[in-house]
Amino acid sequence: MTTELFDTVGLRVTVGAAPLRPEDVVAVARHGARVEIAPEALARVAAARALVEGLADDPEPHYGISTGFGALATTFIAPERRLQLQASLIRSHAAGTGPEVEREVVRALMLLRLQTLATGHTGVRPVVVETYAAMLDAGITPIVREYGSLGCSGDLAPLSHVALAAMGEGTVRVLRQGQQPEEAVEMDAADALGAASIAPLVLREKEGLALINGTDGMLGMLLLALHDLSVLLDTADVAAGMSVESQLGTDAVFAADLQALRPQVGQAVSAANLRAVLAGSPIVASHRDPAVCTRVQDAYSLRCSPQVHGAARDTADHAALIASRELAAAVDNPVITDDGRVESNGNFHGAPVAYVLDFLAIAVADVASISERRTDRALDRARSNGLPPFLADEVGVDSGLMIAQYAAAGIVSELKRLAVPASVDSIPSSAMQEDHVSMGWAAARKLRRALDGLARVLAIEVLTGARALDLRAPLQPGAATGAVRDLVRTVAGGPGPDRFLSPEMEAVTALVASGAVARAALQTTTKE
Repeated sequence: MTTELFDTVGLRVTVGAAPLRPEDVVAVARHGARVEIAPEALARVAAARALVEGLADDPEPHYGISTGFGALATTFIAPERRLQLQASLIRSHAAGTGPEVEREVVRALMLLRLQTLATGHTGVRPVVVETYAAMLDAGITPIVREYGSLGCSGDLAPLSHVALAAMGEGTVRVLRQGQQPEEAVEMDAADALGAASIAPLVLREKEGLALINGTDGMLGMLLLALHDLSVLLDTADVAAGMSVESQLGTDAVFAADLQALRPQVGQAVSAANLRAVLAGSPIVASHRDPAVCTRVQDAYSLRCSPQVHGAARDTADHAALIASRELAAAVDNPVITDDGRVESNGNFHGAPVAYVLDFLAIAVADVASISERRTDRALDRARSNGLPPFLADEVGVDSGLMIAQYAAAGIVSELKRLAVPASVDSIPSSAMQEDHVSMGWAAARKLRRALDGLARVLAIEVLTGARALDLRAPLQPGAATGAVRDLVRTVAGGPGPDRFLSPEMEAVTALVASGAVARAALQTTTKE
């Protein structure tokens, strides 16, 4: 297992010396790590800017420098109108609508745009780079709305809301030291910048385009999702172990030599986790003798857990590869090349990121689906191998965990709908200039919802497994599953008469999402 505590106390992330790492993005976006710009990056930025300013004085039009944008790319803009052009671009494109996007998503977006600006391929002035870094360090998070990005020509609307705030317009949320994210105060951007002694940007040639042409929103959500999914997949292995153990399943099918006959990497990892979780379990040992247990095979939801969880792991690894390539990219249009050319391109198209976001939503739905099936087996006396119906205290009077399984089933049904890919859709825009778009932002938004659902489905399995293990007394669970059961007992009661169940489900979900469940099991196991 790989779940770790995330310690960012005093951490600073350097931008511009090398591509950011996924953990850097998580640290800044979620944990408030501070940002510094590498000196060599500012030198590159200044050199590229000098080239742009030279082209701005050229009577020949250059896209994005002395012309309009999109369908207006052939319209020459006189020098005295270019400041207005840049401001108008941002104001008109800051057209998001709907609920506010989460603070961590906006911070990830800002950091990733900052990284591209620091490459020296965008042509902005050093002050633009420094302003974005200063806003991040000051806890100033522009208010971005959920709808507006088609995932092509960059996440235009979300990035424009950020650029607008850097200009001192629009609204932001400010988080003071020691506050929780939900305590961030809404303020006018101008007031927030003033309080932090940050001068509002007055955008010059090329800078408006450079601030909004990128896959930063969808990439940021992908990186956050991969971080969270790594925790949830470890937790899925733990939950499966609790189900196998409490339903008197066998661990023999997880043997390393059997798994090696099908050399899938993720499958091997999950099987090793299951062996570690079930190691030394008195419950498993109690029915290992064929004379005691006459079942030949467990159901697929128990026996095939490594195959399903492992496939999800491999999918996440592929998505992480795509994310690592995107982290090394300088996405803008046009770009300043190393040999000084200004070239239009299509690198802003979100297809590479959109595809893996959709792929992950499929994997998330299936991991949740098999988890719900394991939970259902535990509650069915015909399949649970001796557990009471619904794990109820007084059958007929109490309903036990019956409706908890309903909740899991309802979530899984929604996750299947969320697994329908967004990236196969395209709605042309900009007078047919942008006639094929990725919908990557939408793919990322639904993946975030799917991950929340998976955490809740796993929490219900963990809650069910903990109660089922208690009901196997006097037999005791193994060290790993016992540690998880004990952790669950700090927020949820054991078997007994029916009680208000929702708060316990929410509390266990918080343990799952934080990684506490996976860590509780990990601390008792040793890697093979």
